[in-house]
Amino acid sequence: MKKNTSRPSASASSSAANLLRQRWRALDARERRGVSLAAGLVLIALLWWLAIAPVLQTWRSAPAAHAQLDQQLARMQALQAEARQLQSATKVSTAQARQQLEASLTQQLGTSAKLTVLGERVTVTLSRASAASTQRWLGQVRANAHAIASELRLTRDEPAKGAAAAAAPTWSGNIVLQLPAQ
Repeated sequence: MKKNTSRPSASASSSAANLLRQRWRALDARERRGVSLAAGLVLIALLWWLAIAPVLQTWRSAPAAHAQLDQQLARMQALQAEARQLQSATKVSTAQARQQLEASLTQQLGTSAKLTVLGERVTVTLSRASAASTQRWLGQVRANAHAIASELRLTRDEPAKGAAAAAAPTWSGNIVLQLPAQ
């Protein structure tokens, strides 16, 4: 004889339900209240862990995440404004760029820098130039002369003997700049 395999699972579940109903009826009223209370507590705990706690966690962390996203947005808007400014900037000729480069070099670095021009390439040789002044000068060169640093070979100088160890750092070496093409 062949047995129907789908029928036993259905009958097994109905017999399990019948068994639970019989056990429930066998309990007295006090035991039924206790089991109902325990089942209610388990249901409340599951509801808390699966539905309420994640929402509360998200709600608590939302202000910090919002502030971080606001900072990122402000940074992106600043970069966008800078990109638009660079796109709309007037073109600078090689001669104008060289003049602006020389003026800013004298103003920012003084005698600690020497300039050598070869076409659209400019080599600046630094000798114990202040790190802060060099940084400001490179920013001016990029913004005003539209020159781009293509090579940097800088070394940090050791403080002179007898000088304070906390003295501002200085750099020596070469910076090769590419002036804008005509």
